[in-house]
Amino acid sequence: MPADLAVLCPGQLGLPAARAATAAGIATVGFTSDPRTAALLNAGRPPGDGALAAADLRRMLATGFRATSDPATLGRVRTALICAPTPPGAGHAPDLTALRAAATALAARLRPRTLVVLESAVSPGTTEEVLRPLLETGSGLRAGRDFHLAHAPARQDPGVRGAAAPRVIGGLTPACTEAAAAFYGRFTDKVVRARGVAEAEAVKLLETNYRHVNIALVNEMAVLCHDLGIDLWDVVRCAETKPFGFHAFRPGPGVGGHTMPVVPPGRSLPMVELARQTNARMPRYVTRRAAALLNEHGKSVRGAHVLLLGVTYRPDLPDEQGAPAREIAGRLLALGAQLTYHDPFVGEWDVQGGRVPRADSLYEAAAGADLTLLLQHHSTYDLQGLAAKAQLLLDTRGATPAGAAHRL
Repeated sequence: MPADLAVLCPGQLGLPAARAATAAGIATVGFTSDPRTAALLNAGRPPGDGALAAADLRRMLATGFRATSDPATLGRVRTALICAPTPPGAGHAPDLTALRAAATALAARLRPRTLVVLESAVSPGTTEEVLRPLLETGSGLRAGRDFHLAHAPARQDPGVRGAAAPRVIGGLTPACTEAAAAFYGRFTDKVVRARGVAEAEAVKLLETNYRHVNIALVNEMAVLCHDLGIDLWDVVRCAETKPFGFHAFRPGPGVGGHTMPVVPPGRSLPMVELARQTNARMPRYVTRRAAALLNEHGKSVRGAHVLLLGVTYRPDLPDEQGAPAREIAGRLLALGAQLTYHDPFVGEWDVQGGRVPRADSLYEAAAGADLTLLLQHHSTYDLQGLAAKAQLLLDTRGATPAGAAHRL
């Protein structure tokens, strides 16, 4: 069956988009320039980042989805979604290397009347100033006249199933917006039309920076409350009962994820930069807290056996992108600690070029460690039981019962 939709870069963003389209009966192909990645996907083996479960991929394949590295496929679809990763680059601006490569591959095969939508997280202006020239130069077609061009910021919540979030659409022209809205309307309950492309791009900028600024605020509160002997977790519990003007965020050992704070090139967002710096200090702060806790109980961090629980970015997912565990482990190793780790989703774990031993028996490892450090709360962890077994337990997620452990 010929594909109706091509998802370029079927990874963290692209696979969930392909799953949603496939579930709606849209014939979908995932395009990657790497033949090995395409072969793995077609064999039912999704990436190990948790973007898609193997069972979900098998269902997609059973209903016609396929992955390919053949660029000729791009010339036979009516819609193309560019879901290229845009990790932080120089000056913390999005790195557009993968986006440019995907656009170049698409441009060479672009047909008139095709709808092209960029879902990648980018700075305002990228769709018009970077993507549009690449598509027009490579195809000889004109955006807004010969083909539709729009931006729809991705809103997938990794590992979370349920009702899809409303999709924001911003087109180069009103006709582009309507073409994109009609496409997303096939598998999304609500489509929100932005005034234009730049407004749609700025939505992601605001959403991402909102998250990081608020996490930075509660991380600062965590440090302050610890210094004052106040239970921050109880403070948050009480504050979130306010029905207006407050949305609860919780502190942690650092901020991970695939979308970092965004500052458009050549621009200054002092509050966002301060939030980035504040959150970047948390792994160092957690290390200091761990060392202080050991000292309070008559042990030096040098030579201490520290068990790290949960090294992924998100609970119950194998995604390690940006997880603070590796930096914390590196700092503890530099202080002379002996590390082991446990994570049901990570079979092997390297830090600073060396393999960290994995604890086979969780309760025995906690009982034998001088300090157990909870960095991610996976649902399989019985924290009350672990707190009873561990000599010392430092909980950076506030997940243990009150009084059962030392908390951030």
